[in-house]
Order: sequence, then C-alpha cells, then structure tokens
Amino acid sequence: MRFLLAAALLLAKAVTGLTSAEWRSQSIYFLLTDRFGREDNSTTAACDVSQRIYCGGSWQGIINHLDYIQGMGFTAIWITPVTGQLTQDTGYGEAYHGYWQQKIYELNSNYGTAQDLLALSKALHDRGMYLMVDVVANHMGYDGAGNTVDYSVFDAFDSSSYFHSYCLISNYNDQTDVEDCWLGDTTVSLPDLNTELSSVQTIWYNWITEFVSNYSIDGLRIDTVKHVQESFWPGYNKAAGVYCVGEVFDGDPAYTCPYQNYLDGVLNYPIYYPLLNAFESFSGSISSLYNMINSVASDCAEPTLLGNFIENHDNPRFASYTDDYSQAKNVLAFLHFADGIPIVYAGQEQHYSGGSDPYNREATWLSGYSTTAELYQFIKRTNEIRSLAIASDSSYITSKNNPFYTDSHTIAMKKGSTGSQVVTVLSNYGSSGSSYTLNLSGNGYSSGTKLMEMYTCTTITVDSSGNIAVPMASGLPRVLMLASSAASSGPCASSSSTTTTTTTTTTGCTQATALPILFKETVTTSYGEHIYISGSISELGNWNTENAVALSADQYASSDPLWYVAVAIPVGTSFEYKFFEKADGSTTVTWESDPNRSYTVPTGCVGTTATVTATWR
Repeated sequence: MRFLLAAALLLAKAVTGLTSAEWRSQSIYFLLTDRFGREDNSTTAACDVSQRIYCGGSWQGIINHLDYIQGMGFTAIWITPVTGQLTQDTGYGEAYHGYWQQKIYELNSNYGTAQDLLALSKALHDRGMYLMVDVVANHMGYDGAGNTVDYSVFDAFDSSSYFHSYCLISNYNDQTDVEDCWLGDTTVSLPDLNTELSSVQTIWYNWITEFVSNYSIDGLRIDTVKHVQESFWPGYNKAAGVYCVGEVFDGDPAYTCPYQNYLDGVLNYPIYYPLLNAFESFSGSISSLYNMINSVASDCAEPTLLGNFIENHDNPRFASYTDDYSQAKNVLAFLHFADGIPIVYAGQEQHYSGGSDPYNREATWLSGYSTTAELYQFIKRTNEIRSLAIASDSSYITSKNNPFYTDSHTIAMKKGSTGSQVVTVLSNYGSSGSSYTLNLSGNGYSSGTKLMEMYTCTTITVDSSGNIAVPMASGLPRVLMLASSAASSGPCASSSSTTTTTTTTTTGCTQATALPILFKETVTTSYGEHIYISGSISELGNWNTENAVALSADQYASSDPLWYVAVAIPVGTSFEYKFFEKADGSTTVTWESDPNRSYTVPTGCVGTTATVTATWR
C-alpha cells in the first residue's frame, strides 16, 4: 500500500470523519478536480470539453480557490476519484474524470502528489470545512474490449479470478445482469469486480479504512452502487467509518430507497427527475414533484440523509433546459430547504449550460471565479438562510419536509418544529411571472405571528385567519421564518426592513403599478461627503456609480444622521442594492460592507409609500 503508507507518515494525527448526523447540516460543492482550478491560477487556460482530455486542474488548484467556494457558504467539497487511472488516450479520451482506475494504491499524478491531497484536507479542516471523496468499488478501467483485458495492469486485482466473467449488461430489468455483467463497451471496458468473493471484500474493506484515515477524509460518495450486490455495502460503510452516500442511478424510489438499508444515504435521483420536470418550464408538473416528495418520505428510511442535486457530471446542466434565472433559483432553493443535504455542481453558480457528457464538464476557471454572478450571490444568500434555520431550531434538519400547498405553478413546503417552521414557496412561472399575493393557509402559524421573508427581508404578519399573504413576483422563490429568529443573525439582521401589509383591491383603493420606495440610511459623515444608492435595476443605475441616486441630508443631525431618498419602482420588481460614500471633488467610491441588500417592491394602493430603513455597514 505504497501511497497510503507514505501519506500516513506525513499526517500529524488522525482526524475522525463526520458522522451521518453531522453531515445533515452540511452544504456540499461538487467539483471535477481536473476542471475546477489550476495550480497556476489561470482563468484563460483552454479546456475544450469535446476533446475529453486532461485540462490541468489539480488539488493545489482547489486549495487556491477555497475562498471562492466558502464565500458561497459551502461547508464541504466533494471531489472526483483520486486513484491511479489508465494512462492511454482512448477512443473516449483520457481518464481526466477519475472513474477508470487501475492502481488503487497510487494517486492520479495529474492532480498532484500525496502531499497535495493531504494539504487539501488540512486546508479545508483549517477553515472548518470538510472533504468528501468519490470512490469506485464496482470496477476497474481498461483501454479495449473486455475479452482483451490484461489483468496484470490492476495492482490489487491482478488476476481475472477477482472479476466476474466478461459480459456486457444487456437487461437493466434483471438485477443479476446489472450486478454481474460489465459496464462500458468494446472501446473502454470496465472490468466488473466479483465483490461476492471474500478476497475482494477484504482488499476493499482494508483499503477504504486506511484511505479514509490517512487522508483525514470526512465522507464518501460511492459510484455505481446498484451494480454491486447489496450485502457488500454494510461492511464497506462500516470499514470507512464515515458518512457514505451512494449513486443509485434510478428514479424509482421503490428501487433506490432500499439501498439506504445498506448505506447511510443515496443521491436523490427519485426527486431529481420530477424536480427538473417541474421547473424546466412554465408548464412543468408541480403535482408530480409533490407526489414524489411524499413517496420518498414513505419509501426512504431517512430522507434527511439523501443527497439533493439538480446538476452533476452525468446529467445535463439545468440551464441546458431553460436559461431562466428565476427557475434556476427555485430549484436551488428546493435543494436547500427540502429534506436532505444540498449538493451544487461547480459551474452551476455561473449558470453554465452544458448538455450531456462531455459538455457538462466545463472548466470553472473560465468563468473568472466571478463572485458577483447572480446565482453565486443567490446561493450565498440561500446557504445563509439554511444555516440560520439550523441554528434557530435544533430539530430543523431532522424534521420531515411537509408540502402543504400546490397549484398548477406553485408548491409550498414547511419544515421544522411547529411554531418555528421554515415555509418555502416555489414557483415555475419564470422571470416573466407577474406580481400577485399568495394566501397560504395550513402553514402552521397562529394569528399575529411576525415572519420574515428571507430573500427580501420583508416582514409579514400572519392574519386573523392564520393565513400568510406572501408577495410573489417575477417567479422568484420565497422563504419565511420567524422574524425574531431572522433579527438575531443572518442576512436580514443587519438592517431594519419594510413591514408589508398586503392590500386587497377594494372600493376606494386603486392598485399602484409602481410605488415610491423611501430609502432611509443612518450613517455618520463629514462635511463634503455624500451618500448614494446603486443597484441592479435601471432606477438605481444598474450598478454604474456614475448613474447612482444621491440621498438627501436635509434632515441630518448629529443625534440622527439620516440620509434619505424616494425612488419610484414598479410593483413586484426584485433587485439588489448597496449604499456608497463619495466626497466632493473625489472619484474614490467607498462601498458599505457586503453582502448586497435585496428587496422586492410590494403591492399597494396609489398614494402609499414603502419605507426601507437601514444602517451603514
């Protein structure tokens, strides 16, 4: 065990991986090592995905860009397999992805050295983050047809006696065929290990124990789980000693969920398909998603340990189905606020739109690691909200998600302890969706309870009938939690927010198409300094400081240093904004601290004004 023993000598002390219970509260960023970051920090190095060759990503490249990942609020990363791969440029390209292993006792030198992998583990742990590594127990990889395999190239399994006899899978409805025959084809074959043999089990169980220990690995994602007999997995999971989530590539919960009797968790393919269908278009089936949430809750032993995703390296990007940002935000919100552990695939935050393999394996560095990208900022806010929900309610992550309202375009869910549950409202209307008020009964809150909508930091009071009047606009998701919890910390704690009362059209009230928004900013300034507001909409200059709106100081006093301005903005408009300071005669702009503030203009009668009160950060 050459690389394992060498690595152990470099490790100062053993670090115990996370338990399944501890993984529930994590948020995972999944990346292909070869496609995320380069050691030279290039953001222009070519990576033609159609070539299916190594592009130069490495473990050191990941280390170099951990700020980018952690900046979105992720607490863990999942990296592709690290073992030694076949070295040929095959008819399907090179083994840049890591799933064609030949040397389990060696590392893939294209990614770096044992010291580099240890350094990645340490760098994550130093930040309070965790490392999940992809592993493959089902097969090896070989350049050529299955009947031409030279088994001596496999270091641990160097004889055909370790493998099932060659046959390609021909019937996926026959489980014996799925488990005993081979994946791959005559171009690249994937020799199928006979994991029923005690000799194979002993090698794998010993290997995974040492691998996890020597590199301080906190969790495992296991490839091609359904192609190995179920009885193999409890011993493997136990030998690993960490949370294991398996890939069972099947959307039927009756087939996929039982694997949770043998592994801690599985990737949530049963939810993936109806989630995609529900939000890829305005006409998607919300009812199918609603039904599947209930099916998974019934069929899976522990839905809160499933891995939620909408993109990965095996399925087309969500943006290849729809380029609508609101629909993308809704699926991201679902991943984070439904039962399970959210998993976001590298490039999703940049709205990458690659289709099927290999086009969904783009280099993240070509985005320039933009931290101002719309979905980067949305994911950051979403992780902040989820973290606050977990911190505010000790039962939040173990409680079961309850979808309690649906219509043809909307689903509402509640999760958490009764009286402090998080309510999530999702819509497939898309960015062109109109502004309207959704009145939600059955939400579990009593009359008079004050809630905070966490994306807009707008407070809403539960009415006398126990309904929540949720202001919907532009097809965007809404997440509500107790205002008292939101005020303590998190994205809505740094400023006071508009208290919104939804106005129903009645005699004497003409609904406004635009409302004046009175921005009031408390900030101490010196003579000659001025405060401006800039934001993501034309009314606020589209982030161009030259077109920003100046605030007035005509009510400014040392005891109340108030700056203010009123801006008319169309009802339902959602936007981000920040304040900045600039002195007379200077071109230097001083922005307040991150994050961006956000707001959605509520409905209201003609002649009313909404007020946003904030303090300089």
